[in-house]
Amino acid sequence: MELIDIGVNLTHPSFARDLPGVLERARAAGVAQLVLTGTDLAESEAALGLCRALDESGRHLFCTAGIHPHDASQWSAESAAALKALHNDPRVRAVGECGLDFNRDFSPRPQQERVLEEQLQLAVDSGLPVFLHERDASERLVEILQPFRDRLSAAVVHCFTGERRALYAYLDLDLHIGITGWICDERRGTHLHPLVRDIPRDRLMLESDAPYLLPRTLRPKPRSGHNEPAFLGEVLREVARHRGEPQDELAAQTSINARAFFGLPLSD
Repeated sequence: MELIDIGVNLTHPSFARDLPGVLERARAAGVAQLVLTGTDLAESEAALGLCRALDESGRHLFCTAGIHPHDASQWSAESAAALKALHNDPRVRAVGECGLDFNRDFSPRPQQERVLEEQLQLAVDSGLPVFLHERDASERLVEILQPFRDRLSAAVVHCFTGERRALYAYLDLDLHIGITGWICDERRGTHLHPLVRDIPRDRLMLESDAPYLLPRTLRPKPRSGHNEPAFLGEVLREVARHRGEPQDELAAQTSINARAFFGLPLSD
């Protein structure tokens, strides 16, 4: 059984001491390929650097390059040009993480919207898919996406945590949906249990969002309390349970979806 983790924050300092171990545990758990998330210009460059340093074959580690809505206030003509250059690298497989976050509002909402639109245009220009973040902003995200959608190759709402109305609005735009360990959280994720059945099989992908969102159903729990890609199988197990599908079939289908979305090669 093979899995693809479409969203891991491998540049996070908690991974720095044991990157080879993290990757080895992921491989041992059947996670064959990982897409490292770029959340600002520096992190996007760092993610690309890790892909080059830790995967000489070019078949296992890939990344995104973008500016998260939290950091939208940092946007400039220089950062736009630097991102555009990153998008030309073959290891960079999506524009993002970009989007809207009206939950924390770390950057002003008008600035978040403008920076999202600029990154959507970068995706149109490059032909790359888009890796989207959204919190408490689904209606506005849909409004901004609509005029771009026919020109975008594809887009995924990463770490979907929303309600039915938001899910159906995204599916109406032919978006992919990324599911994380949020679905394993009995305090705040149970509303996803019936909703994952409504995601078409060719639109669903899985992600750890490590080191965040350690699946609360995981036993035994790691001493560190940090999530890592090796635990993606727990997300698979929970999604398969609520979709009423065999785990091996769901693993195969979500891997097919991820390879098609990001244009990934077959792993070794």
